[in-house]
Amino acid sequence: MTATPRFTGDANPYGGGDPYADYRTADFPFTQYANLADRQLGAGVVAANDEFFAERENLLVPERAEFDPEHFGHKGKIMDGWETRRRRGVSAEHPWPTAEDHDWALVRLGAPGVVRGIVVDTAHFRGNYPQAVSVEGASVAGAPTPEELLSGDVKWTPLVPRTPVGGHAANGFAVSVEQRFTHLRVNQHPDGGIARLRVYGEVVPDPKWLTTLGTFDVVALENGGQVEGASNLFYSPATNTIQPGRSRKMDDGWETRRRRDNGNDWISYQLTAQSEIRALEIDTAYLKGNSAGWASVSVKDGENGEWTEILPRTRLQPDTNHRFVLATAATGTHARVDIFPDGGISRLRLYGSLTDEGVTRLTARHQEL
Repeated sequence: MTATPRFTGDANPYGGGDPYADYRTADFPFTQYANLADRQLGAGVVAANDEFFAERENLLVPERAEFDPEHFGHKGKIMDGWETRRRRGVSAEHPWPTAEDHDWALVRLGAPGVVRGIVVDTAHFRGNYPQAVSVEGASVAGAPTPEELLSGDVKWTPLVPRTPVGGHAANGFAVSVEQRFTHLRVNQHPDGGIARLRVYGEVVPDPKWLTTLGTFDVVALENGGQVEGASNLFYSPATNTIQPGRSRKMDDGWETRRRRDNGNDWISYQLTAQSEIRALEIDTAYLKGNSAGWASVSVKDGENGEWTEILPRTRLQPDTNHRFVLATAATGTHARVDIFPDGGISRLRLYGSLTDEGVTRLTARHQEL
């Protein structure tokens, strides 16, 4: 289950200068998927048994952890992560924690889905990281309380077995459990600190909810859309274009490097399921001197289908939301936006509804997981 390489053991004590200079990390293949524990999707750390030194909410902060060597508070060193107090044994004769002692945090995923990989990041926790971690997943309908999640009535499925981790490192774990999860329980054995948690996977929406809505954004990440590929990811990830809400700053969109040829940039997407698209939006919010000059949108039905243009090459304005109503509904399972010649867009919205075939396939997958 564990992705390679693995990091174990202490990092060197901080010696000044760039705190990330000796940070241990790797390129994990599952990071191509969306982060299901993204606060922008609605994820949250709903409970933890202990957060004496640093709050549990830091786990899901989108930016990388920061380190200030002189930042101390009344309880000790203030760390940018979730850090628990040191565990102790029951007596002077037995001052050490038992093998079963551990701390835990409950994480509500922003969108239910199949987990493909997890990164437990111990950045700046050099000698105070956990000896090992484990992660479990559960699927619970509605909005359960922490007490309900811990009641004993919930089935928790192991996603990452108890595994040694390293300090000041991105500890990556590939997950191969084909189930749909709504919550995770992150355990650190026996205690310590974790800077960030990232949970990469595929969103699996509830087909009853989507069919009740009728018309919705069929490419949105929260509804099960996903990015399949992009020509260039120099400044920002293509997944930003299908995140909830409007962009809030320039890097909350997709921007490519400057082209010096006669080509163009593009993103391809997989839709929630087969859908009929009736309207679309292309937003260039906060992209002012670097928005795409023109854009076109195409769809295809099935992996081997032919691309059909539903929006011809159209002039875009900077920092503007562009809306288009299609004269005829377009049926497809995949979409592609082409921008000319380069630049960026912040959001793409494709409004429509599932076809009968789309409902059938999505329902079957939901039941299978």
